[in-house]
Amino acid sequence: MTTAQALTVEGHGARVTYSRKVFIPLTKLCRDVCHYCTFATTPAQAGDAYLNREQVLAIARAGVAAGCREALFTLGDRPEDRYGAAREALARLGHASTLSYLAEMAELVLKETGLLPHLNPGLMDAADYALLRPHAASMGIMLESSADRLCARGGPHFGSPDKEPARRLATIAEAGRAKVPFTTGLLIGIGDTRDEQVEALVAIRDLHRQYGHIQEVIIQNFRAKPGTRMADHTEPALDDHLWAIAAARLILGPEMTIQAPPNLHDQVDLAPLIRAGVNDWGGVSPVTPDHVNPEAPWPHLETLAQATRAAGRTLAQRLAIGPRYALAARDWAAPAVATNILRAIDGRGLPKPDDWAAGHGDAAPALTGGDAGQASVSVQAILRDAEAGMRLSERNIVTLFDAEGHDLAAIVAQADRLRQESVGETLTYAVNRNINYTNICLYKCGFCAFSKGSTKAMRGPAYRLDYAEVGRRAAEAWNRGATEVCLQGGIHPDYDGNTYLAVLKAVRDAAPDIHIHAFSPLEVTHGAQTLGLPLEDYLARLKAAGLSTLPGTAAEILDPEIRALICPDKVSADEWIEVMRVAHGIGLRSTATIMFGHVEGYRHWARHLLRIRALQEQTGGFTEFVPLPFVHMEAPIWRKGLARSGPSYREAVLMHAIARIVLHPLIPNIQVSWVKMGPEGAAAILNAGANDMGGTLMDESITRAAGGVNGQEFGPAEMRALAASVGRPVRQRTTLYEPVLPRQTHITESL
Repeated sequence: MTTAQALTVEGHGARVTYSRKVFIPLTKLCRDVCHYCTFATTPAQAGDAYLNREQVLAIARAGVAAGCREALFTLGDRPEDRYGAAREALARLGHASTLSYLAEMAELVLKETGLLPHLNPGLMDAADYALLRPHAASMGIMLESSADRLCARGGPHFGSPDKEPARRLATIAEAGRAKVPFTTGLLIGIGDTRDEQVEALVAIRDLHRQYGHIQEVIIQNFRAKPGTRMADHTEPALDDHLWAIAAARLILGPEMTIQAPPNLHDQVDLAPLIRAGVNDWGGVSPVTPDHVNPEAPWPHLETLAQATRAAGRTLAQRLAIGPRYALAARDWAAPAVATNILRAIDGRGLPKPDDWAAGHGDAAPALTGGDAGQASVSVQAILRDAEAGMRLSERNIVTLFDAEGHDLAAIVAQADRLRQESVGETLTYAVNRNINYTNICLYKCGFCAFSKGSTKAMRGPAYRLDYAEVGRRAAEAWNRGATEVCLQGGIHPDYDGNTYLAVLKAVRDAAPDIHIHAFSPLEVTHGAQTLGLPLEDYLARLKAAGLSTLPGTAAEILDPEIRALICPDKVSADEWIEVMRVAHGIGLRSTATIMFGHVEGYRHWARHLLRIRALQEQTGGFTEFVPLPFVHMEAPIWRKGLARSGPSYREAVLMHAIARIVLHPLIPNIQVSWVKMGPEGAAAILNAGANDMGGTLMDESITRAAGGVNGQEFGPAEMRALAASVGRPVRQRTTLYEPVLPRQTHITESL
């Protein structure tokens, strides 16, 4: 048990999951006669052979009202093969088989309620999986045992053809070939030996090694039920259950999810189950009973949380599909199901804990309270290393992003302390104007709702500003007190390197003293390539023409695995880094950004931060780091059902705090985007490591094109009010974080 517990913590940390679900007993008729089962019944006792459409929807809707996310369909195995009443009922329903009717009801529940179906239909072949997979997030069948002798006369499975181990193993294998996230497990104490339990676990392990589809393994203890042939059979002792759980963990490894039903033991026995290797409690329903074990009611969720805390762990909700499979839903689920999964989860593959979305105008949710002094030993150790100036590993950074409760509080507290040490209490902002000179673009980045492919684009009109208009807007910004214009646009098919030089001339002629913050690494690369110039030569030309600094956009996620999904034809991660390295080398400083919450995971966030840190160690050229939460509403990749709905608020807070910790002391300024976070959300993050509120952004258009609702401009008066809301002093800054000249100060103080 000691070894099993260590493996569990290695694979899952302190989290123990459960699924909030409703049970939909589609039919209680079954062709099998298992000697311990009270679920299966006869037509005479069952009444209607199947739940009808209205009954199924009523259960599902009650589940939605109670906060459930899963619909578990339980049913007997092919009752039409045994009972004429089942065949007649199916005919009235317009179906030839139970599985055909199950497919219709699963599709109905998914479409009408959004609950994710998990199906337990018994033995299946390739055709059955093809029928059901389009409407289910996951499926399962208990192996129970690999011992053929239990099917012999006198055994618990005698007269139950569907319980033959070879047939059940074939069903599990077929699920792997169909790429179905699958649940299986053992039922211990029905006459099996420990040797046979090990044989069954090894069989499951080997199938998982071959197909990678076993999302969880249940180790369930037999309970004797009155009215069954095994009513007097001895139930396994707690130690027997603990042994089987620990054996499962040792055989299946740290990453496998091991589940034990929490309603089949007394509450005092739950903590030992966790210490034996359990990291999941399975489905818990606030609406429906456990139809398989009706004598054992579900524990109240608070009771379950208390028992979990007693073992030093925390309880977290999951979906019907396990977290690793949810994050890879495009590979493991049919398109319609994958869309529902992706839109429900955060970067852990767990349900988003709130309805907040970047750019949506939602009120910032309160994070679960925690005591920084009670943070876990592992997080405390990582934070000590960071404070000592050590470079954190990717694994350590991922651990920080996974934090909640006490650990989250400790991370936020350290980030705020480092902010105070680095830059003090004063918050900063810049007065600037965005000039997006064209939204016509050769590239088709999946996250971008701003760019248009042609003047006939469906999502709003395409445009291209002429040089005179660019100059006019720059002069107007200067006259209104702006110290900076930020120039970025799509990659227009007619643009070359001379275009960007001409844009700079138009601005410099119209507003000679304004700071020109312009051209992402994508635009720089495009300009250099079209003129056949090395990066250094072209950047030198831009600098001579008036370019002051570069924005750190087009970074998205600096990892080739993710860029291949969201922007395959854009500059690579290495090319982005190289543009910045060269720019810094000739004296052009820049910002750095990350755009997060779409298709990537925490390991990609960690890699991105480490790449930024590594370059800053070499060049010192980054002035600030700017986390940009993905605004999903109009993004093409989200509308196609291929991305998450942006980060959760917890993740957005952590991104700013962890950036402060990872990049300290190399990048002193962490900026929060009021455009993405909203003023209220931004205020909270100013106490979580951020010290800069960004720019006033006259004419912000990129976030609004993606569906963001925050205004086009957030003026100095609003900046001062935002600072006052967190009780901090504030000052206007230049792009390079220098004091502004008296002229601009005088003008902007009156705005």
